[in-house]
Order: sequence, then structure tokens, then C-alpha cells
Amino acid sequence: MSNISLEVQLSALPNNPGVYQFYDVNDKILYVGKAKNLKKRVSSYFTKKHEYGKTRILAKKISLIRHIVVPTESDALLLENNLIKKYQPKYNVLLKDDKTYPWICIKKERFPRIFPTRKMIKDGSEYYGPYTSMKTIKTLLDLIKSVYPLRTCNYDLSEEKIASGKYKVCLEYHLGNCKGPCEGLQSVEDYDQQINDIRQIVKGNFKSSLQYFRRQMKTLATEMNFEEAQRIKEKIEVLENYQVKSAVVNDKINNVDVFSIISDDTFAYVNFLQLSFGAIIRSHTMEIKKKLNETNEELLQLAVVEIRQRFNSQSKELYVPFRITAEPNLKITVPKLGDKKKILDLSERNAKFFRQERFKQIRIIDPDRHTNRIMAQMQKDLRLSEEPRHIECFDNSNIQGSNPVAACVVFRNGKPFKKDYRHYNIKTVEGPDDFASMEEVVFRRYKRLLNENESLPQLIVIDGGKGQLSSAITSLENLGLRGKIAIVGIAKRLEEIYFPDDPIPLYLDKKSESLKIIQQLRNEAHRFGITFHRNKRSKAAINSELENIEGIGEKTAQELLIKFKSVKRIKEASIENLAKLVGMVKARKIYESFH
Repeated sequence: MSNISLEVQLSALPNNPGVYQFYDVNDKILYVGKAKNLKKRVSSYFTKKHEYGKTRILAKKISLIRHIVVPTESDALLLENNLIKKYQPKYNVLLKDDKTYPWICIKKERFPRIFPTRKMIKDGSEYYGPYTSMKTIKTLLDLIKSVYPLRTCNYDLSEEKIASGKYKVCLEYHLGNCKGPCEGLQSVEDYDQQINDIRQIVKGNFKSSLQYFRRQMKTLATEMNFEEAQRIKEKIEVLENYQVKSAVVNDKINNVDVFSIISDDTFAYVNFLQLSFGAIIRSHTMEIKKKLNETNEELLQLAVVEIRQRFNSQSKELYVPFRITAEPNLKITVPKLGDKKKILDLSERNAKFFRQERFKQIRIIDPDRHTNRIMAQMQKDLRLSEEPRHIECFDNSNIQGSNPVAACVVFRNGKPFKKDYRHYNIKTVEGPDDFASMEEVVFRRYKRLLNENESLPQLIVIDGGKGQLSSAITSLENLGLRGKIAIVGIAKRLEEIYFPDDPIPLYLDKKSESLKIIQQLRNEAHRFGITFHRNKRSKAAINSELENIEGIGEKTAQELLIKFKSVKRIKEASIENLAKLVGMVKARKIYESFH
């Protein structure tokens, strides 16, 4: 615990690059950060007005500041990453990954075996990777084994033991999958040549293998050994087909790491592609949970360091969407055109696909997190002061001016809440007048909610443009609710979102989840209103058909419909059955009008 005031601690900070650590009064680490200038960066936490709430809370909790001076900003980046992983402070983004990734091992032994493993043993063996999935390794090893006959046994194939005849060839030899080094049927030199070619294939370079097999095929053809030459030709075809499938850009792009990032309010997704001779040899997407409204630049810098360490990358060049601080001697390229830009775009598409898949998984596994994310996104997109957990949408329905009605649908947490849906018959408006009808139903809806002390929505959506929106606002003003409830209008033609007192509409991205929720609200209100309108018109048409009969009024028509359920059954009824309900005089008139 520190008894030194923050002012004194700040004044003692140097103007050098370094890493700072914030601790609370209980000496618990809160945050680790890097800085080009420690004094300026750390002081900003106490002198700047922070808009983001969590940053304000962090600043209030800081009791002790510790720092480590380093030679360069890139050194600070590496140290920051290591300290975050070590301490996992509360206010830092999460870089934790418990997953153990698989490697391809070329065992240090005479006649080396090649196999997948998740454990690295420091015995001089070679390890290539790690790979993001065992499926990738299996595909690569299947390719290698289909081209090169390798041993799979774990015998000690020392020169003495082979010479003594200790081992006998197994079924793999008879199947043609092994050349029998255990009986001395394959030389160490020939086997090591295969291993050298396999090293290049694992690195993504097929050139030396293809050259070797083409030379071998020509030699065999010259010696008239066409059967063996055909087998070599088949191996060449296997390698060429695999190379074509894995190549995405020209083979001059070699030993390059590609990074892209997309983010929302709470999470960021960083995709990593590793290229070797124009082929993608590794792909991985990292999900990062934001803590302090970090920028994409900050997150990408941290992710680049972490991913390169995790996958033991030795690439000397990075393709990134914008300039970042990186390790010394590492070339940073921000592609604008050509093949380099294509591969960067491919990386971004991978990040977007990963994000979509995560959303689908979260919707099933953690619906609350999915809802929270959408509510936060709607608040940001529609510039609301709070999350729209309770939304109501209004729509008018009148066809050729007949039977004007309105509908109000309610969404809670982004989903329809049908129990609260309401229909309205227009009472105070004569004829088709959408503006006046909207003013009436909005006033009636919120007058009732106020009278009954019910909760009000955080957002009202009006199906219509500026005219309908203005009418709804008039009702809110009359009720004293103007400014207390957010209200927007959505016009059908171009899906413009209108705000009060703003002549310029908002155009949300067509794929935006916020727009999809608003469209769903509008469509649901329209469906609900049209259904009510059709039912009302049908009843009116039925009643008018009965009321057109001389001597039959509205009351009699309703009694007949209650009893017989439909006009069709009334038409089919006998005079006697009709008379039981309405008397013989009316029964005869009804019967004769239909017959």
C-alpha cells in the first residue's frame, strides 16, 4: 500500500517509453499499459475528462503507480503483452487462451518419424506449427504419406541393430507405404532426402519436391521403367493439386503474416493468416473482450504480439489495415491495391465470418449476452440515452378509406411481447387521415399508461415519415412526455430513420442488426393491424348482407350470426329453424331473400 500521493508519484515519472501498472489501495493490480512517454500517458488518466464510464471508475481506484522503463516503444509492447498474460488485470482486455495447439514433429533419430503432437519435448526434435486444428495437420500428413513412404514403427534403427537382423519388415512395407529401412532396404541418405523435401512442404514450398520427382520421372522413362515413372507422375499430380488448392495469391508473397480487425462496442475479432509461397499455411481468429473502450489500433497491436508469440511466427513482414507499432526489424505494409490488398480483404472476411458464427453460438448458448449486445448496439446506432429494452411501434391501417384502425406492437429485449399488443378503432377522425389517426392512438396509448402507472417504453417507432412522426410528437407534448421518451419514424421507401427536429434522415447499414429489429417491429405492427382491419371489414360485409334484407336490423343480424356462426349456415337454415330465433315473419323474409 502506498502512502505517497498520486501528485508526487506522477511528478516522478520519466518522459521515456515504458510500461505502467496501476494498483488499488489493497495493492491489487488494476491495469497494465504501455506508453511512448510514461509521464504524459499516465498523467492523462487524471487530467483528461473521460467519456467512457469504466475509465473514470479505473482512475478513481488508482492508489499506486509502478513503471518499467524500456529502450523503445516496441519493447514496451512486448513487455505489456507478457505482463497482461501474467497478471490478467481487471481492466485489461482478455488475452487468455487455455487451448493447446498441435504441432508436426520430425523426431530426432535415425530414419526420423513424422507425427502430430501437442507436447513439445526439448530433445533436439524439430517442431513445425503450431496449427490451429488437428484437421489441418491430418490433411498435410495424409498428403506427405501419399507421396513419401515413411516408417511408422518406433524401433531404434541404429546401424548395429539393422546389421544384426533384429527387425523384420511389417505389413506397411508390403503395402508400399514404407521402403523397409528396418532391414536395410532403404539408405539413410535416401530417407533424409525425403525428410528435407517434407520440411519444405510443411513450410509451404513444393518447388524442391516437384523438381526432384520430375528429374526422377525423366530418368525412369529414359531407362524404359514406365510403370515406376507413372507412379512418380501420380505423386507429382498429388503435389500440384494440393499446391493449387492452397495457393490464394502469387507465390512471390512469402514469409508474411496478415492481420485484420473488426469490432463492436464490447468485442473485437482479429484474424491472422500466415502466407508461405503464396499459400495460406495458418489461419486463426482471436476474440478479444474490450474493457476500457480500446481503439482498434490498441487492440491490433496487442493481438499481433500475442498471436505471433503463440504461433511462434518468424515472418519478417506484416500486412495490416493501418500503421501499428511493432517489433524492430519487422516490415509493416498497409496494402492499398493488388494481391496484397486481396489477401488483407480475405483476412477481414475471415474475421467477419468468425464473428457471425460466434453470434449464432451465443444466441443459443448465452441468449442474455446476445440481447445485451444488440441493445447496446441499438443505443449507439440510434443515439439513445439508454438501451431500448422496451420498444413500441404504431401503424395505421385503412384500405380505400374504410374501417380505419391502428395497431401498437411491443418488443421487450429485442423480441415480440404479444401479451402487450393492442388494437385501436379510430374514434375521433372522419375519413382516411393518417396523421390525425396517429395523433389519436399515440395519445390514447400513453394517456392510459400514465393513468395506470405502467412503465413507459424507452423508444417509440412510428411507421411513416416526417408527417406521422410530427403527429405522434404532438400527442407526446400534450401529455408532457416530449423529451422523456425517444421517438423515431421509419419511412418505407429507403428505410430512412427520422428523428424529431432533424430534417436529414439516418440511413443504417442494410445488414445492421439495429435496422433489422426496427424492420421487424414495423412488419409486425403492419401484420397485426392488417389482420384486425380485415376481420373488421369481413364482419361489416357480413352484417351489411343481412341488414340489406327488408325488416332485418343490426340487432337481428347479430343474433342470427351468434346462433348460426356464418351467413352460409343462415342461407342453408330452414324457415322453421329461423323462426325459432326471430319469428315467422322475419324468418320468411330471410328465407325468401336467399332462395
